[in-house]
Amino acid sequence: MEPPENAAKDPLECKLVTLRGINWEQFKVIESQLEDKREIKLSYLAGVMEIMSPIGKTHEYIKSTLGLLLEAYMRSKNIRFYKRGGFTLEELGYAYGTPDESYCIGNDKEIPDIAIEIIVTSGTIDRRELYEPTKVPEVWFWKIDQLRVFHLQESGEYEEVSHSQFFPDLDLDLLVKYMGYLDQYDAVNEFVQVIRND
Repeated sequence: MEPPENAAKDPLECKLVTLRGINWEQFKVIESQLEDKREIKLSYLAGVMEIMSPIGKTHEYIKSTLGLLLEAYMRSKNIRFYKRGGFTLEELGYAYGTPDESYCIGNDKEIPDIAIEIIVTSGTIDRRELYEPTKVPEVWFWKIDQLRVFHLQESGEYEEVSHSQFFPDLDLDLLVKYMGYLDQYDAVNEFVQVIRND
């Protein structure tokens, strides 16, 4: 199943502009000029800047559905969590970005345990590299009906894994299945029933 038809045909879906050869000072000037534009998402990595605008309905539908499903899972399994939202990750002179969602597991922390990005429009930046300076333990990427999980290794790089280290019993394919339901409410209810019967 797909997100709502009106979301899939959203005329305001994400547009991405990539600028190369931008130094950190130039990036910060542009960022300050756009700081009041919440519908614009900026990313920067080693001289490459991406401007995504506007954030469309499909993006928001997928993000909210994944968040609701994941939170339902954690509550069903009595896993304590703290929702951190789209925190700013920044390595001065090198990297800047904002995940779509993030969570601390067990207790609240300065750096979330999980960052989540919904990718509707692909860009140039390797988004895993954005998270390396801040050492977010796990990064999840949704793209084209696939959910990929990357775990931070001792080397400081991210490696794709088949299961989350925080939720080793969570079937990611099952999560993706319910993300595709037409009705978000029904998706969460049915998902909860399934995981409770496991």
